Amino acid sequence: MRLVTFEKDASARLGVLAGDEIADLSGLAGAPVSLFDLLQAGGDAVASVKPLLEKAPRLPLSGVKLLPVIPRPGKIICLGLNYAEHAAEGGREKPDYPNFFMRSATTLIGHGAAIPRPRVSEQLDFEAELAAIIGRRVPRHVAKADALSYVAGYACFNDVSVRDYQRRTPQWTIGKNFDGTGPFGPAFVTADELPQGATGLKIESRLNGKIMQSANTRDMIFPVDETIMLLSECMTLEPGDVLVMGTPAGVGFARTPPVWMKAGDTIEVEIEGVGLLSNPVVDEG
Repeated sequence: MRLVTFEKDASARLGVLAGDEIADLSGLAGAPVSLFDLLQAGGDAVASVKPLLEKAPRLPLSGVKLLPVIPRPGKIICLGLNYAEHAAEGGREKPDYPNFFMRSATTLIGHGAAIPRPRVSEQLDFEAELAAIIGRRVPRHVAKADALSYVAGYACFNDVSVRDYQRRTPQWTIGKNFDGTGPFGPAFVTADELPQGATGLKIESRLNGKIMQSANTRDMIFPVDETIMLLSECMTLEPGDVLVMGTPAGVGFARTPPVWMKAGDTIEVEIEGVGLLSNPVVDEG
């Protein structure tokens, strides 16, 4: 099943993709208000949506504004240098432990929304990434063999980075948290529709139709199950938390000359079986 968060009557609503239409769950008795609330309910809450589909009114997908899959997650935990070739193109060794950093909810935008190129920088870069969404509370010190049972589903993510700000400090936080630099969507794909851990999937970015990154999720140094295991050594993961799993080689800063996104560009992130996330770039107003 593929769920989307969309805007209706100036508020966020939950729907299910059905071809080129959205089954609008808002207003139905017993329907969850949001994907976040649905995941918080636990159990088989996602499966409980299916009986509602016959009653749900349909909206044309083309006429709907999509929002981030989860507009305000509890935590957005990202991995840097999680593909060996990407680490190498940045002059880094293959890490022995994940390079974790955090994003804030104010960075998130939906499919089709414009990415603002900041007034203060021209170094706006793209990063195609897989996002894993937690569906159940993960206890501390969970075993790797059990870790994937806590993942509810997956989505595409573009970890847009402002490179000169990223490098101004030893930590990457500031360059990863400009407003509007976290495209997330278009849909949440339930884990049962994909291979275990969403491994073996082609992942690609295209800038104005030109392929910039092309790899496979099996190339991740720390796959989803190991990432969850390692995080559970430190913290409690909760339903609706998002793990952004790192980007492959081919990013703009590593090219000669560097390729920075600019106003008028369109950047796409496509992951096999997960979806196509597309966003235009504009200058910050």
